[in-house]
Amino acid sequence: MSLVGLSCTPSTFLYTSNSSQPLPKPSNKICYPSSTLNFSTFSGTIFRYGNWVSPRNKFYAKSSDSDVDNREVDTQFSPQNASLSTNGGNPSTSLLSFLCPLLKFFSGGDPSGERNDTLEVLTSSLSSLARFPWGSKSLSDSLGTTNTVDPPMRLQLFEFEACPFCRRVREAITELDLSVEVYPCPKGSLRHREMVRRFGGKEQFPFLIDPNTDITMYESGDIVKYLFEQYGQGRKPSAGLLESTLVTGWVPTLLRAGRGMTLWEKARLDPPPKMLELFSYENNQYARIVREALCELEVPYILQNVGEGSSRSKFLIDAIGSKEVPFLIDPNTGTQIGDYKKILPYLFQTYSTESSTSMPVT
Repeated sequence: MSLVGLSCTPSTFLYTSNSSQPLPKPSNKICYPSSTLNFSTFSGTIFRYGNWVSPRNKFYAKSSDSDVDNREVDTQFSPQNASLSTNGGNPSTSLLSFLCPLLKFFSGGDPSGERNDTLEVLTSSLSSLARFPWGSKSLSDSLGTTNTVDPPMRLQLFEFEACPFCRRVREAITELDLSVEVYPCPKGSLRHREMVRRFGGKEQFPFLIDPNTDITMYESGDIVKYLFEQYGQGRKPSAGLLESTLVTGWVPTLLRAGRGMTLWEKARLDPPPKMLELFSYENNQYARIVREALCELEVPYILQNVGEGSSRSKFLIDAIGSKEVPFLIDPNTGTQIGDYKKILPYLFQTYSTESSTSMPVT
């Protein structure tokens, strides 16, 4: 299940750009971090009732829209031919789209402003409690080893933090201990929603691209099943992960009053040259608050999952002396921060249109 219309590089711990091309100047065209997106192998999209499609070896989940035609959609992306999205997408009849204005009203206004820390942690902790135990633990220990290996190229997930069905996929990614590239798609998105429309043919989330198998997918349930079949090494999703989304999956969205749902009006037009890295696990109450901010800023980032039993725990211990998350690395400024109270102002100050911080050109 997904929400409709609400609106690949090798795995390393520190992202570095391998592109020698200068970044495009800010304009009314879509831009993205260089050396990140490469979709030259995706020549089209076919919706075939959730079956494997040959000879391209792609899986397409059946659309939840009954009026989507079986047709080819050009997914070749070019900054020169992709127009900037200014309205965040097509009108939606989804429940979350209906709730969006109401949740935004109760969200406390400007996300960059001063917050009630007690209330923030309380509502996020209750959200974690509602979703426990999903998204808290890596299942790698069930294999008798913690030395899990990421795919050669990172999976690319287009989603937004407040979406319960995107949350379902992120919980599965935590269990599989995968490192993925996240492209936040908040309502009002300036870049990433347009990419989803061009690559997949419609605005629906979550949307997954696996460059290792040339597969693109909608529908959270199908994505979770695919991830476990492809990268689970015989494991299955933890009991209740798929079914519970319809019961308690909405709780974090409601308790957090729509945080991580809409684009901040002062977010920078163009993304940073290099992707930020966030060490996190889905159900951590402090990491959730940081992911919400990254979504509201539409800043793409590498999500390094560090659930209980994760192979990445050792990296954190070696780097900062503990396994505490969130931990943010910004290679654009050389910043490393491990406290959500410090991460939030840093993000909103650095990636605001009013910021004086200059981004390096790669």
